[in-house]
Amino acid sequence: MLNNLTDCEDGDGGANPGDGNPKESSPFINSTDSEKGKEYDGKNMALFEEEMDTSPMVSSLLSGLANYTNLPQGSREHEEAENNEGGKKKPVQAPRMGTFMGVYLPCLQNIFGVILFLRLTWVVGIAGIMESFCMVFICCSCTMLTAISMSAIATNGVVPAGGSYYMISRSLGPEFGGAVGLCFYLGTTFAGAMYILGTIEILLAYIFPAMAIFKAEDASGEAAALLNNMRVYGTCVLTCMATVVFVGVKYVNKFALVFLGCVILSILAIYAGVIKSAFDPPNFPICLLGNRTLSRHGFDICAKLAWEGNETVTTKLWGLFCSSRFLNATCDEYFTRNNVTEIQGIPGAASGLIKENLWSSYLTKGVIVEKHGMPSIPLPEAIPLNLDQPYVFSDMTSYFTLLVGIYFPSVTGIMAGSNRSGDLRDAQKSIPTGTILAIATTSAVYISSVVLFGACIEGVVLRDKFGEAVNGNLVVGTLAWPSPWVIVIGSFFSTCGAGLQSLTGAPRLLQAISRDGIVPFLRVFGHGKANGEPTWALLLTACICEIGILIASLDEVAPILSMFFLMCYMFVNLACAVQTLLRTPNWRPRFRYYHWTLSFLGMSLCLALMFICSWYYALVAMLIAGLIYKYIEYRGAEKEWGDGIRGLSLSAARYALLRLEEGPPHTKNWRPQLLVLVRVDQDQNVVHPQLLSLTSQLKAGKGLTIVGSVLEGTFLDNHPQAQRAEESIRRLMEAEKVKGFCQVVISSNLRDGVSHLIQSGGLGGLQHNTVLVGWPRNWRQKEDHQTWRNFIELVRETTAGHLALLVTKNVSMFPGNPERFSEGSIDVWWIVHDGGMLMLLPFLLKHHKVWRKCKMRIFTVAQMDDNSIQMKKDLTTFLYHLRITAEVEVVEMHESDISAYTYEKTLVMEQRSQILKQMHLTKNEREREIQSITDESRGSIRRKNPANTRLRLNVPEESAGDSEEKPEEEVQLIHDQSAPSFPSSSPSPGEEPEGGEAAPEKVHLTWTKDKVVAEKNKGPSPVSTEGIKDFFSMKPEWENLNQSNVRRMHTAVRLNEAIVKKSQDAKLVLLNMPGPPRNRKGDENYMEFLEVLTEHLDRVMLVRGGGREVITIYS
Repeated sequence: MLNNLTDCEDGDGGANPGDGNPKESSPFINSTDSEKGKEYDGKNMALFEEEMDTSPMVSSLLSGLANYTNLPQGSREHEEAENNEGGKKKPVQAPRMGTFMGVYLPCLQNIFGVILFLRLTWVVGIAGIMESFCMVFICCSCTMLTAISMSAIATNGVVPAGGSYYMISRSLGPEFGGAVGLCFYLGTTFAGAMYILGTIEILLAYIFPAMAIFKAEDASGEAAALLNNMRVYGTCVLTCMATVVFVGVKYVNKFALVFLGCVILSILAIYAGVIKSAFDPPNFPICLLGNRTLSRHGFDICAKLAWEGNETVTTKLWGLFCSSRFLNATCDEYFTRNNVTEIQGIPGAASGLIKENLWSSYLTKGVIVEKHGMPSIPLPEAIPLNLDQPYVFSDMTSYFTLLVGIYFPSVTGIMAGSNRSGDLRDAQKSIPTGTILAIATTSAVYISSVVLFGACIEGVVLRDKFGEAVNGNLVVGTLAWPSPWVIVIGSFFSTCGAGLQSLTGAPRLLQAISRDGIVPFLRVFGHGKANGEPTWALLLTACICEIGILIASLDEVAPILSMFFLMCYMFVNLACAVQTLLRTPNWRPRFRYYHWTLSFLGMSLCLALMFICSWYYALVAMLIAGLIYKYIEYRGAEKEWGDGIRGLSLSAARYALLRLEEGPPHTKNWRPQLLVLVRVDQDQNVVHPQLLSLTSQLKAGKGLTIVGSVLEGTFLDNHPQAQRAEESIRRLMEAEKVKGFCQVVISSNLRDGVSHLIQSGGLGGLQHNTVLVGWPRNWRQKEDHQTWRNFIELVRETTAGHLALLVTKNVSMFPGNPERFSEGSIDVWWIVHDGGMLMLLPFLLKHHKVWRKCKMRIFTVAQMDDNSIQMKKDLTTFLYHLRITAEVEVVEMHESDISAYTYEKTLVMEQRSQILKQMHLTKNEREREIQSITDESRGSIRRKNPANTRLRLNVPEESAGDSEEKPEEEVQLIHDQSAPSFPSSSPSPGEEPEGGEAAPEKVHLTWTKDKVVAEKNKGPSPVSTEGIKDFFSMKPEWENLNQSNVRRMHTAVRLNEAIVKKSQDAKLVLLNMPGPPRNRKGDENYMEFLEVLTEHLDRVMLVRGGGREVITIYS
């Protein structure tokens, strides 16, 4: 049922601007703005109308699928440019090419090439039929297995412009895709150079030898002259071909069918010649001197003497080996000893020659090509070989692995079908069928050619690379019917066409890589002419191709491109194997005849062939690919293509997480897995970035890092703010080089949000074991008393969860990553044993360049009955076994009376505690209570020192119109300069502490289990009644103080005095953090204890262990 569609109100459901995602991530293949503007049909779908932007109607989706055209990106841009130039758009024709024209014939044209016509006969002559058969079989098996893997990938979805690069990058990720794509581009470029060199070789050696610019003065200089001619003419041909490609690809495409016809006609001529040779062999005689093959360039008659009338005369061959044309001339000794024989170079298929050519005949450079089985009288070894004599010499040292590298380019070109997927009627059906049939056809041709060449052509002719023994004819042309010129002309145009195809395809491949944006420095090559032609990419391709032209030797260039093609094929197989093994839901190829074992076998075969061809070329190719991979990983753009490597990472992570679940880590494997709690401001920026700097400095342990933050509110209302906060934290993590994860939680209050982070952070066995948080420095001035309550609850929860806790005080004074300490110390105050956290943290910090030059000092305290000298020795030995270098000092803290300052600090603390408790009373009750407390406090302090002590009470007035109660009353007791040297309020971070340090030199106190028990059993007062009798007579308020609080304050004051005295100039002080009281009534006092404990210290880190050993002396 179709109803009229109404316009969306207020723009709802209209077209939204694109989000920049790749096109393949969209559910629509061809979506248009008009389709996006449609609303759901009538009222029947009103329930889903608010989700229209993200969830399209099924009818719209099906319509998009039906109207899909899979033209490649370059063709579509080219068509759009032409249509715009014409002033009106032309209807795009649907692709009509089938399997035969679209895949099969292009693959044949790309696979059959220069190696078949110029080098296959030579390979058979050198390696023999058996080894050549093995070589061809291995190479063809490699390409067949690769084609199976490629077919599976190509039928798993649409393959746009880019062909093999697109398949690898979307299957293995941008790093592998970019590295292998560039290697494939280099291989295609060098293939163009190889085809051009083959064209020049055919032109100068077989068509117009007189065109040679450089002439050799003697036989030894012929090779150098040929290479120079190849360079000159190769550069000229490359320039012409690049110009043709620049002018327009349509001219290349018009002649593609002609080039393909030349290839097919040449192969048919070879088979026709083989059939004809069985009953009528062609006449191509070769001349042998003894068993040495002679070059036909300098003589016409294969004989020493000839009869002219009744007179015996010498021939031209005589003149080449003798000093004159007379019979009494001095001749070469080998020429004198051996006879001249003429045999047929093409005996034919029925000659039984196959037995002689069955086995290999590898040659070294400069060796004469000899016929096995011919009688010969050798020369003494002392007589040197004359290279100017008209023999056929081997131009290079040959061996099996070299021949594999030279031959392998003849089986490349299997990607031609996948590169043309946009022109196919049914790509998912045509690509597998056409490619596999093309490989089967070419493999059959190559294998049959190996056998037929060995059965029809004489071995010395096969080993004669340039056909010198057969009057300079192309060797394979001597077998062809009706004329050798069919092969010569056909191979010439075939190599020309292949060179043009390479210069056409390589720039487009580079353009596809550049437009993906994964390699930043290649982005300029993504631009081109208005019609999309890759001009800059073509220029770079021509420059790289010129490098291959300057090498000038076809046999040297072939192994180079073999490396790049083999690497590409190897990763195609790897991509298929990874996708198959991962069983990702999107892996649903229509091609069913694949298996991961076949892909793995193909990958192994490619890797083996790389090292068989040339191990040093293989290493160079892998090094280039590795450098590109690391560059893309370091500088490239982040791409999410749903690749298999990401899936492999997920599988590996799942396996590792399940392994971690098997049990807690051993002490040797323990490392701080940090949960860093940060606070963000109203703009979602981190308030204290120094926390992340410290995190980066602590990550010598290479553990997990989770940076968490809490936003107050509801998830529905504050989700955008949470996303902005995550983005801000991630940017800061990247700037501080913190490798880890970010998690922002939205909760109704900060207390619950922090609790949720502590409980749910991490996954499985990979969870945090340490919490890093900053000290709430303004907890005294905070209007809301929840600040310090939240902090204390955090301490309790980490203790209950057996998590270590690191609290940084004065975090704004901590150094950033760019800073360096050239000297100083990291002081560790080891009061109680916490599992070794205090030892481990400075060790990790010293691995970072900020703290590297700081020395480590460890302080511990001795009880009255302890032997401090023995303790120092034991601690030194312990550190030696821990492999930690540090200075050791034992501080003896003798018992002393509790000072008046300690009592006064405790009194002020309890008075503040009472004021905080009154915040829940009504306004009038709270005012009366505060007034009574302050009156008592004022009288107490006046009795203590009426002249030098003043009390300031600050109670803000509340406006009459306030309907809500504001607990803003605070009491601050401020001592003047004549008061005890330690003020009641700690200085703000960054401020220098005031006042001197008046403390006894030696006070004995330590926090050990035994001492705590002794303190609890002592009684209400830690000193004798006589010792404090006078104090109580002068200070009646002190008698009512909680003696437990007095003892705790005494500990904090004395320990702080010792720490300040020893570590005043330390760059960082680490000390044990006391636990909060079990009775929650004393929570507010706990914060005061910690403030007093850390007064007058610049950088402090309070450390609480997680209840387990984190460091061990054992290996």
